[in-house]
Amino acid sequence: MMRRTIIALGLGLALAACGKKDAAPQTPAPAPFDLIIKGGAIYDGEGGAPFTGDVGVTGDRIAAVGDLSGAEAKETVDAAGMAVAPGFINMLSWATEPLIEDGRAVSDIRQGVTLEVMGEGWSMGPLNDAMKAQSLKQQSDVKYDIAWTTLGEYLEFLEAKGVSPNIASYVGATSIRVHEIGYEDRPPTEEELTRMKELVRAAMREGALGVGSSLIYAPAFYAGTDELTALVAAAAEFGGGYISHVRSEGDRYLEALDELISIARAAKTHAQVYHLKPAGQANWGKSEEGLARLDAARAEGLDITANIYTYTAGATGLDAAMPPWVQEGGHDKWIENLKDPAIRARVLAEMRAPAQGWESLYQLTGYDPTKVLLIAFKNPALKPLTGKSLAEVATMRGQSPEDAMIDLVIEDDSRVGTAYFLMSEDNIRRNIAWPHTMFGSDEGAYAPEGVFMLSNPHPRAYGTFARLFAKYVREEKVISVAEAVRRLTSLPADAIRIKERGRLKAGHFADIVVFNPDAVQDHATFAQPHQFATGVRDVWVNGVQVLKNEEHTGATPGRVVRGPGWTGE
Repeated sequence: MMRRTIIALGLGLALAACGKKDAAPQTPAPAPFDLIIKGGAIYDGEGGAPFTGDVGVTGDRIAAVGDLSGAEAKETVDAAGMAVAPGFINMLSWATEPLIEDGRAVSDIRQGVTLEVMGEGWSMGPLNDAMKAQSLKQQSDVKYDIAWTTLGEYLEFLEAKGVSPNIASYVGATSIRVHEIGYEDRPPTEEELTRMKELVRAAMREGALGVGSSLIYAPAFYAGTDELTALVAAAAEFGGGYISHVRSEGDRYLEALDELISIARAAKTHAQVYHLKPAGQANWGKSEEGLARLDAARAEGLDITANIYTYTAGATGLDAAMPPWVQEGGHDKWIENLKDPAIRARVLAEMRAPAQGWESLYQLTGYDPTKVLLIAFKNPALKPLTGKSLAEVATMRGQSPEDAMIDLVIEDDSRVGTAYFLMSEDNIRRNIAWPHTMFGSDEGAYAPEGVFMLSNPHPRAYGTFARLFAKYVREEKVISVAEAVRRLTSLPADAIRIKERGRLKAGHFADIVVFNPDAVQDHATFAQPHQFATGVRDVWVNGVQVLKNEEHTGATPGRVVRGPGWTGE
């Protein structure tokens, strides 16, 4: 393939005058690059066919992409036989607490992730004193002081502490609601809504990307469409968007998509469906109609996108198997309610019957306790149950599955980390084929050591992006390597309205991945989730190498990536 060259920005190729008046002007040699990645298959992030070429880096920026033969560099890396791409963007990250414990984010860096996007419903700010106290009380294996109040302060805290990937966040609609209303099931007063909108505006000025919601969970479930629209419209004043774990992924899946579209339309902004998936076998057939509704919204002129993870099981908590009314008042009140015999009897009846007006993930498994996997406990006495199915634990305890769920929540004093097997492989393929789908792990970023070994994450923490290339690109050929790179780079960068990232382009930040598309592979399983992916060889973040020959370098050059409303310097 013919080489093409994109000339560097700022290489100082000014003509120099020579000593003799009649001498021809001469061009001095350019200053050496700090780094040249030579001879790789360049996937620039735009989705086009790759070309063989080089990438030159100066400082924290890409200085040139193309044929750099003859150019000098302080360091040269041979990428022959490898793909060279922009750093991957994890569009749904829960690395919020793991990055406090270990800023290296090894499980994601090993997959080529260079930007973590957080803020699905809950965000790490804004906080009030009551929220800080509750957060401290509910901490599990990762313990930390809360040295921040606003979302911007949290992001700056991480950057100052040192993290390997870049970080960005939406402000959580749930966090905003709890800040002003607490855990009550009621709409905000006019005064409360005014304060909530001001909190959103403050977060946007601090660099938030927009507003995020997660509407199947209490207290997010209590928010009406009008409330959400008002918050999203406040973010839209600054160019921010809306992301949502929609109100139903089950029986009211299509209606939930309609709500997201209506919010985007009314707020006049862009929106993204988080982990697009019709859940429960009875709802699998709604996939095509769901995509048709998203296509119709796009044809109308709305910028509607989606993201998914590459597995048929989701992971959340046992709270997603219980009606939201019993959770009103917050965590402590929920536990208190479950201990009341009369309330418990009512909860048991509702857990066993088709959910009316709420989303039961247990129902969406077909009430099959073998499809409910218990993966994270807070109480040391319960940690031996990690990795067992609800069916196994109920049998061990001589209880019904529903009784076991209630008692586990009480005994663990937590929502109990849980994986539910809900989705269809055919729909995953269909959603990957949709050209506006991107990808997120919906998990933390870990290393197989220390406190992280005290619970089992969903294997998507270690395998989401590698699995995309291994299963859906290489084996099943749902999309091409070039298209997968686009979905992980320029598409999400454009969707969250950030500049100078997501492409291999002169002037962009040097977030770069060198990997082997023919060998990249996930290894994490539900039984053994702490297994690194392989096939990503080298990773740079802001021009600093964080992965070298598949080994983390220990470098922490990650920065806060701020949204379009940021007013700082």
